[in-house]
Amino acid sequence: MTSARDVLGQVVRALDADGFGADAVHVLLADDSAVHHWSPDVRRDVHSAAKAVCTLAVGLACDAGLYNVDAPVTRYLRPPVIGQGVDAVTTRHLLSMTSGIDLAWSETMLTDWPDLAHEFLSRPSAGRVFQYSNASTYTAMRALSSVVGDLADWLQPALFTPLGIDDPPWDRCPHGYVAAGGGLHLRVEELARLGRLIRDDGVWEGRRLVSSRWTTGLRSDWTERDAASPAYARYSLGAWGGPGDAWRLHGAHGQLVLFLGDAVVTIQAHDHAGADLASERVVAILGSREWRRSGAADR
Repeated sequence: MTSARDVLGQVVRALDADGFGADAVHVLLADDSAVHHWSPDVRRDVHSAAKAVCTLAVGLACDAGLYNVDAPVTRYLRPPVIGQGVDAVTTRHLLSMTSGIDLAWSETMLTDWPDLAHEFLSRPSAGRVFQYSNASTYTAMRALSSVVGDLADWLQPALFTPLGIDDPPWDRCPHGYVAAGGGLHLRVEELARLGRLIRDDGVWEGRRLVSSRWTTGLRSDWTERDAASPAYARYSLGAWGGPGDAWRLHGAHGQLVLFLGDAVVTIQAHDHAGADLASERVVAILGSREWRRSGAADR
């Protein structure tokens, strides 16, 4: 049986051979785990990997009967001006990047307009067209906050505390709302706990935290799109399909949570350009191992 430490060693050697700028890697196989650090064990911005946390937040609220992911988002957040077609946009569309609203990323997007969510919803929707934007996730969390209050405060007892994650910093906009689709700072083992929760379909240490339809939604309900690379051809409610049979949470500069069967490999890095190759290396290693747990191929 292949151990997590065996796989970890192979991953570390492969990333080092490629010169990938990794800070830490965590390997989970069933209940066996191992971690390696190249840099100090500190909290780092997980960038777009935070989008999966936002999906779990919506799931928790829907499970509690507080929110409807398929209702028009303008039911919860109604700006002074609403773009053509936007009344048909739901939170599910925002999480899956299929709102059809175009707002390009910029490093200062949270301060480029008086209110980013209002700006986003004031623009026309082209229908169910894939338009990837951090503003989409931010707007979804603004809508959710109208029901649950401060998102980070609400998630602490509902999600973070059960996972042993204490008050993780989350960047905020000038209005005090969390940046949502990025800006969440976690240690690699904290991010790996979220990965384990997702792999185990919302159950943590025997306790269900969120219903399985939300974790399943991260690895299914794919929106197919034209892309130069197959690694960006499928997107779900916060995750990308690939490489190969794997799927992943993928944040800028190499923040990765890769899922294949019962394996979860979590990487923190400072190497944006090398992230796709690093993903391929990890999946090749996972695909070559003989170890499998019953039912893992169905995950």
